Amino acid sequence: MELGFAQEQVRNICILAHVDHGKTTLADHLIASSAGGVLHPKQAGKMKFMDYLDEEQRRAITMKSSSIALKYNNHSINLIDSPGHMDFCSEVSTAARLSDGALVLVDAVEGVHIQTHAVLRQAWVEKLTPCLVLNKIDRLICELKLTPMEAYNRLLTIVHEVNSIVSAYKSEKYLSDVDSILTGSSSEMGVDEIHELIEDDEEEMFQPQKGNVAFVCALDGWGFTVGEFAEFYAEQFKLKTAAMKKALWGPWYCHPKTGKIVGRKGLGEGSTAQPMFVQCVLKPLWQFYQGVLEPDGDKGIIEKVMKRFKLVVPDREKNNKDPKIVLQAIMSRWLPLSEAILSMVIRCMPDPVAAQAYRVSRLLPKREVVDEVAKSEVFSEAEYVRKCVETCAASSEAPTIAFVAKMFAVPMKMIPHKGPDGDILNDFTDENGNNTESDECFLAFARIFSGTLTAGQKIYGLTPVASATAGNVVAIRGLGHHILKSATLSSTKNCWPFSSLMFQVSPMLKVAIEPSDPADMGALMKGLRLLNRADPFVEVSVSSRGEHVLAAAGEVHLERCIKDLKERFAKVSLEVSPPLVSYKETIEGEGPNPLDNLKILSGNTDYVEKTTSNGRCTVRVQVMKLPNALTKLLNENSDTLGEIISGKLGQTYKKLESQIGSVAEDDEPLEAFRKRIRDAVENDIVSAIPENETDKIQKCKVLWDQLLERIWALGPGQVGPNLLITPDSIGKSTEDAIVVPGFSHVSEKLGFVDDTRNSDSAVEANSALYAEAASLASSVVSGFQIATSAGPLCDEPMWGLAFLVEAYISSASIQSSDPENSQQLMEQYGMFTGQVMTAVKEACRAAVLQRKPRLVEAMYFCELNTPVDYLGSMYGVLARRRARVVKEEMQESSPLFTVHAYLPVAESFGFADELRKWTSGSSSALLVLSHWEQLMEDPFFVPKTEEEIEEFGDGSSVVQNTARKLIDAVRRRKGLPVEEKVVQHATKQRTLARKV
Repeated sequence: MELGFAQEQVRNICILAHVDHGKTTLADHLIASSAGGVLHPKQAGKMKFMDYLDEEQRRAITMKSSSIALKYNNHSINLIDSPGHMDFCSEVSTAARLSDGALVLVDAVEGVHIQTHAVLRQAWVEKLTPCLVLNKIDRLICELKLTPMEAYNRLLTIVHEVNSIVSAYKSEKYLSDVDSILTGSSSEMGVDEIHELIEDDEEEMFQPQKGNVAFVCALDGWGFTVGEFAEFYAEQFKLKTAAMKKALWGPWYCHPKTGKIVGRKGLGEGSTAQPMFVQCVLKPLWQFYQGVLEPDGDKGIIEKVMKRFKLVVPDREKNNKDPKIVLQAIMSRWLPLSEAILSMVIRCMPDPVAAQAYRVSRLLPKREVVDEVAKSEVFSEAEYVRKCVETCAASSEAPTIAFVAKMFAVPMKMIPHKGPDGDILNDFTDENGNNTESDECFLAFARIFSGTLTAGQKIYGLTPVASATAGNVVAIRGLGHHILKSATLSSTKNCWPFSSLMFQVSPMLKVAIEPSDPADMGALMKGLRLLNRADPFVEVSVSSRGEHVLAAAGEVHLERCIKDLKERFAKVSLEVSPPLVSYKETIEGEGPNPLDNLKILSGNTDYVEKTTSNGRCTVRVQVMKLPNALTKLLNENSDTLGEIISGKLGQTYKKLESQIGSVAEDDEPLEAFRKRIRDAVENDIVSAIPENETDKIQKCKVLWDQLLERIWALGPGQVGPNLLITPDSIGKSTEDAIVVPGFSHVSEKLGFVDDTRNSDSAVEANSALYAEAASLASSVVSGFQIATSAGPLCDEPMWGLAFLVEAYISSASIQSSDPENSQQLMEQYGMFTGQVMTAVKEACRAAVLQRKPRLVEAMYFCELNTPVDYLGSMYGVLARRRARVVKEEMQESSPLFTVHAYLPVAESFGFADELRKWTSGSSSALLVLSHWEQLMEDPFFVPKTEEEIEEFGDGSSVVQNTARKLIDAVRRRKGLPVEEKVVQHATKQRTLARKV
């Protein structure tokens, strides 16, 4: 980072793309041209300068987001390179938060992939200004052998597809990246239809004629935007540059007779003219590539290009025997890559002042506060801080506000100890000369949003500096013991915290780790603390069995974490357990008819009954299954629900905005969330009941409205995807027994009811008994929470269930006023509240067991690219791992097939290695967590009919199905009893030696 630049001359950008689409290669060329000579141009694309970890160089993928400062045309550009692998999506989130613009790369051959959807969504959520870079244009010429017209059609399709994704996010069409992929790509749309859209739609995000789309080949070091060619051809066609830019993309043609630029209608019928982009841009490129690389190519074109564009190329490069070197030497001077990209960045991306003006609604959303708070000095100062962030105030009087996106560990030897003049910058020794730091130094990767950060906390950019103003990206030393993962830094206490980062997935892969030598346990615990601080996405916890559990995003992420533990942080030998897979538990449900599932609201007698030890409380529980869409909605918005229920409504806007869509700040976000809940329910009703049965549809809607007004609690953890329904105590309470009243607490917080209804007709009859029943309401909720956190199958959380709990309290011993008697009963049976809690828990678990319990497993969405020759081997691997193929299509102008499938998380370990083994390394796969899916197999299946006995056998010969195997494996791991035969075949034992 260079000082001395005005805020208007600063750009903060990140590079986002799918894995292997060329991010780091592009960064190399930008660094070689504009980073002060730290990388030689000939090493660009080979060095992978931003991949500074040994593991990154060995695997040839980026694992950490890293930053560098570039200087170009009197501007300072803070460039952040980010990973493309889904396992490291947290690094994409940190890069996006610190940036104002994003370079979105797409491979011109492979096109849009799943991570492209993800990074576009990340850029949209963080309110970044994106530019599109279509990379690897040379592969269209050399590998696919496309004609210029075919290449144009492919580029046109990719640009339209990316625009469709962005517009879909804007219109709230998709709730997840997987949904957007499965909806279908725009490649099915014809070129003529896309041309019509270009003519009609001026609001598309990416338009080459506007200069925010670049066409590049990062490996060969060349690239261009339409503007470079427009300036060259403007004189020839006697047009202004702006008009020429518009003509060089879309349905514009050069009339063969008049030489004028016309639309399709001006050509006349039967014309074979090609678009201007093909004629003026692609054809010259194709001719040059063919002339240089093909043995029988026109070698004279080299001199023509050099003379026409006045290029100066050394003879040793121009006359080199390797045609690739000749090509790179001329192309990099004719269409320099860094010039095209960096000029586009300065022209199209905003400076920090302009960017923070509209990003502030995402960074610091407005809070809803009561009138008394709004008048206080604290709130006024907090609003002043927000205004300073909005204007990117850099004066010395402005409060200093910075956001730390992540902490990262750097080996101490990489920290500069001396400045350019030889002065000591960082003295890590005390008076006795002892080193006060460990081998790793933790730096805070931060962005200053207001004020000036000065000495007292050393700041690191490309070189150490004494201070940095608002709008700059910095690394801060000295916060390692104060910040765990991310934080808001402020010079005033009265500052709202910045909104939390949005991650695309959650850590699903868990393993238990322990040191090979028990004496190294202290070193392991210290290493885990350091790893937890150094990685923004890893989760470290201790299980109920005392195991140290490490949670990562995927196999590659886990391998890197284990390697860091062994070699950097703990430096001890480790034992790693097999992966610990999470499951959920649910019930099969009553079938497709929604009315059958709503029987619990109509006085159904199909309930499970449990009684407390002292006999005073009888608990009746009924259970129903929730619609899948509602369950998914509750699960995905658990953080939002937690804030709503706890009363922090003002903080929910930031989450609702990212999950619901671009809600205007004066809209009511809670109303939009209620609408999503009702839509999820109505969609389930409409899909299950024919449209002509309007009475049945209306009845279902009425019953669901009643149920949504009676939500007592969510579980587990107060925010899970399970509902506790308040009992209807009207007509059920008597003088001797009363139902524990429920309170529609969650329904009230969500706005389904105006106030908590409390309908009880027996209050006057027995006020003492009612008071005791009301005091037991929390015990009922606690029992529900315990039951939903550990189901009956294998102690895994429950999923998508609604429980109606009726707890009847009798007055059998209420008259006992003898303290000794009361103490004796308590010692015999325990606290009455605990008895009720236990009874509710056992009744809920028994109700699930009674209603055909099922296991729910997490599913990965898997995107595979495979040559035609290895399709059979790939399908074999998928079949062995219980994968379900949902879509397969051949890539246009490519020998590769793209296959989309759902793969159980439990079957994903070692999947990539097995796939590479069976396809000789020709197939690649990318996994992203998609959804939870119910296993339809009955874990307690026993053959009963003749057909079942004939197919599966009878008695002990029945092979366990998949669901039962998974349940038993989890129970063994948790130390729970497992029903299995120790002796499988009770034949007579005999020794190895058989004596006749």
